Amino acid sequence: MTATAPAEALLWPPLVIANAPNGATRTKTDHPALPMTAAELARNAAEIVEAGAALIHIHVRDAEGRHLLDADAYREATAAIRREVGDRLVVQATSEAAGRYKAPEQIAVVRALRPEAVSLALREIIPDEAHEAAAADFFAWLRRERVLVQIILYSPEEVLRYHTLKGRGVLGEGEDFPLFVLGRYTSGQVSTPADLVPFLAAGTPPRLWAMCAFGPKENACATVAAGLGGHVRVGFENNLFAPDGTHADNNAAQVRRAAEAARLLNRPLATADVVRGLYNA
Repeated sequence: MTATAPAEALLWPPLVIANAPNGATRTKTDHPALPMTAAELARNAAEIVEAGAALIHIHVRDAEGRHLLDADAYREATAAIRREVGDRLVVQATSEAAGRYKAPEQIAVVRALRPEAVSLALREIIPDEAHEAAAADFFAWLRRERVLVQIILYSPEEVLRYHTLKGRGVLGEGEDFPLFVLGRYTSGQVSTPADLVPFLAAGTPPRLWAMCAFGPKENACATVAAGLGGHVRVGFENNLFAPDGTHADNNAAQVRRAAEAARLLNRPLATADVVRGLYNA
C-alpha cells in the first residue's frame, strides 16, 4: 500500500503575484514594451491578469515622461485599467518620492486620491522621529478609509524599525503587507535569493510579506520567496531581463514565470479578491 501525504501538508496560501510595470525613471529607451501612458498601462493590465497577476503597482508620468504624484493622473490611469479588466486587479498607486517630493506632498496626494491600495516607503514617509506624529495621523486615516497598505523596506535595519514603529502604534492597526526590496535602484544591480535571508532574520516576519528583486535572477528570488510562504512582485520597474540574461518580452512574461514557479510548488495563485480578503483575515 502506498502512503499519501496528509491533505493539510499540501495546502499553501494562494500566491499573490504583483506586477510593477514601469517604475519612476525607466522609459521606452530602456525597453520598448515599458508602459508609460494610461492606455499602455491598461493594455499591460489586460496581459498580466491573464498571466496570473492579482495586483498592479503603477507609476504615472507627466507630459515629459517624468515621475509624477498627481491624483488626477492616477484617476485617469486607474479608470483606464478598470475599463480593461474591471476589478480583476488590485490597483496600487505608488507614493514614491523619486527625488521630486517630500513626505507632506506624498501624504497629500494619497489623501486626495484615496486609492484602493498604496505603497509607502518607510524611509520616505517617516524619515525621522520628527515625522512620526504626522505619519501616525496619516496611517490612522488609511485604516479608516480601508486603503490596502504596503510598506516598502530596503534593508534588514528597516525591518527592525518597522517592527518598532508597529509595536508603538505609529503605523496603526491592520495588515501592512511589507515589501522587501532585495537590492538597490542602481545600474547593473543583480539580486540573489540569498539577499532575502537577512530580511527574514530581522525579527519575526509578518503574516503577509512580499519581495522584489533586480536583474535576471528575479525569478529565482521569486521562486524562493514563494517556497518560503511569501509573495512576489515582478516586472520592469526592477528587472528587464529573462533568466538567461536576454530582454524579457514584456511584463506578462515576468508574471508567467512567477506563475510557473507557483505551479511547480503546487501553490495556487491569488485573485484580486483574495488579496482584498487577506487584509481583513
